[in-house]
Amino acid sequence: MPSPAINTHRHISAATVRELCGGISDMTLWRWLDQRDFPEPARIGRRRYWRETEVLAWLNTFREAAQ
Repeated sequence: MPSPAINTHRHISAATVRELCGGISDMTLWRWLDQRDFPEPARIGRRRYWRETEVLAWLNTFREAAQ
């Protein structure tokens, strides 16, 4: 079965980002924002949203570096 196409304009919430990153805590996400080259979120109102494609690209780079 082919994987669904990724919408390059889709914004995802912090909860979704944490889930994609292996179920990390909100504190870990904040640390990654400060210490790593993690994608910056866009603020919409008081909430943070990330571009799904940027998070997935970062994850691929991070996983390749860990190998």
